[in-house]
Order: sequence, then C-alpha cells, then structure tokens
Amino acid sequence: MFLTKVFRSRKLSRSLNSTTPFDPSPAGDRNSGEEPPQCNDWSTLLPELLREIIRRVDIIEEHWPHRQNVVACAGVCKRWRNITREIVRSPSHKGTITFPSCLKQAGPHDLPQQCFIKRNKKTSTFYLYLSLTSSLTDKGKFLLAGRRYRRGTHTEYIISLDADDLSQGSNAYVGKLRSDFLGTNFTIYDSQPPHSGAKPSSGRSSRRFDSKQISPEVPAGNFEVGQLSYKFNLLKSRGPRRMVCTLKCPISSPSSSSGESSDIISPDGHKIHSSREHGHSILKNKAPRWHEHLQCWCLNFHGRVTVASVKNFQLVATVDQSKPGGKGDEETVLLQFGKVGDDTFTMDYRKPLSAFQAFAICLSSFGTKLACE
Repeated sequence: MFLTKVFRSRKLSRSLNSTTPFDPSPAGDRNSGEEPPQCNDWSTLLPELLREIIRRVDIIEEHWPHRQNVVACAGVCKRWRNITREIVRSPSHKGTITFPSCLKQAGPHDLPQQCFIKRNKKTSTFYLYLSLTSSLTDKGKFLLAGRRYRRGTHTEYIISLDADDLSQGSNAYVGKLRSDFLGTNFTIYDSQPPHSGAKPSSGRSSRRFDSKQISPEVPAGNFEVGQLSYKFNLLKSRGPRRMVCTLKCPISSPSSSSGESSDIISPDGHKIHSSREHGHSILKNKAPRWHEHLQCWCLNFHGRVTVASVKNFQLVATVDQSKPGGKGDEETVLLQFGKVGDDTFTMDYRKPLSAFQAFAICLSSFGTKLACE
C-alpha cells in the first residue's frame, strides 16, 4: 500500500508500465556513459527512503513479468540505477534474474531456477527461456541464444543476448563453447573477466577479433571459465553419457572473504588454483538406476522431463567451494537437462552455477558423440 501511494502520487507507475523488460542493454547495466534524463523530484529523495522503496519493489516484484518494475527503477536516474544494482547484486539475493549481468551470477540456493531450451535444427540455433510458470508449455521469457558454427576441425557455440546477432564482435556477445575434433572435450569462455586480475586465454582460438583490440573497454580475448569432458564408452555398454565438469564459480559465502588462495585437485589429477573472488566446482553426472520393469536406465526428474533421450542428464558436485569445507553434496542436483518435445528441453540449475554456465553445459550435449554412446 505504501509503494502504491508513492508511485501513484508521483505518476511513476506510468514509466514502470512502459518499460521494456530485459533489454540487452538496460539502464541497469549500461556502460555507454549515457545517462537517462534526471527526474527533479525522484533523484533528490533521501538515500534511506530511496533504498527502502527499491528494496520493497525488489521483494514484491519477485517474478517476471512484474520484475520489469525493478528494471524500471534502474531507469529513473543514475542514483536509482546504482542503488538498484547494489540491491539486486547483493550476496543475500535469491538468484532472481533481473539484468543481463544476473545471467553470470550464481542461481538460487534453495530451489532450482526453471528454464527451457528451444532448438531450431535448420539454423543450428538454440534459445534459452526463463520459465514463467510450472507448465511445460510455458512461452517463457527469452534470456540467451546460442548458435553452432563449424571452425575447421572444431565446433563453436556462440552465446549472445541477442537472438538475431550471434557473433563474437557483437555488443550482445557473452561467451562461447568450443569443442575438440571428437566433440568430447569442451572449453567454456566468458567475454568478461570472471574476477579482478584475470587474464584472457592465450591462443588464436580464444580471441574475439581477428584484428587488434578495437577498444580498451572491450577485451580482445576470451576468458576460460570452465572445462567439461565426456568419457569414452569403448565397450559400448548400455547407459547414459558420462561427463565431468570443472567450473569457475563466483563465491559469496563469508568464508570466501579472507583473501586467501587455495588449490584443489581435479579428478584427472590436475591442480586448480582458486582465489577469494572465485572458486571451483567439480561436477559429475548422477548415476541412474536400472529399472527392471521398464528395462531402461532411470533418473527422477520430478516431472520436468517426459521423453527418454541419451541427452538427458543430472549433475551433482564432488567439489563445491561455495560450501563450507569445499565438499560437494552428491545427492543435490545442481543442473538437470532433459527432453520434453521434439525440439524442446528443460534446463533447471541452482547455486553455484549461473544461467550462462548451465546453458553452455547443456549446449555440449546436442552434438553427436559416437565414442561416448
């Protein structure tokens, strides 16, 4: 009631309703230097009152499409934008997706973020949507798009905020997934450094541009943030694909603020360095059980997967540095992916994974892997 009176008295509700939700470059994430028009009254509110107004809007408008009102708050003026970003990006936030930057932040802790992927076979393009309801026929809200390209002996999936502009030179480019010749080993690259002091990966394959860097604000290279591999199935034994993922994930727990660094050992024996700003999570697919009556391998997807497919999987953590002691919980599913239609798949993820990381992992499952099946 308090917020309704405030917004109506100042006629701000008109601007809230007219705001386009989740623009690829909304006021809340804009780096162009342009400032929205200043509002004489709203820009001079006391910081305490302003923070309380935005905090309440953030709590009340928790889900899309009403979440667009939070984006609208960031478009009022610079002061509103800074406070809105601070509230949305706080470590205590529930993992709600508001701005494009939220796609690279850890997902919810308690319940998975439900999404789905639509595939266009003709254009080799994949579209990630946020589920707005629990229905599998939900139209959803567009988040990311990925397109498969063949680069000589390798395959790349370019990931973008713009469904119509999927190139590494685009302002909407957020990262890519690159495979080896067999399509069994993948590297995930981020367009932005995952932490302060991070250096772009060396090598021609990790560069965004063929020419020299065009702007100091646009990194010329990509930053490696994860690797995943599918295990060979040389004996052709029955069962789903087996995979292992090593990911750099943001840490927001109190134990991560000590400023210390540590090393962990991955399943393949490699030492991985971890800093106070990001940790590593090692994931593996959850082993299914054999169902004697159905004569097939089964996993409990809790109604979110309806079609049997070799692409279906669930990932659990063996190492998770967002948790005390860094030990993973091999019973809690952090990412599940499965088929519900000819070209529709569900994707549910949770902390410490981000939407971007989860999408990249799921894209790796679409290619044919004869040596792994």
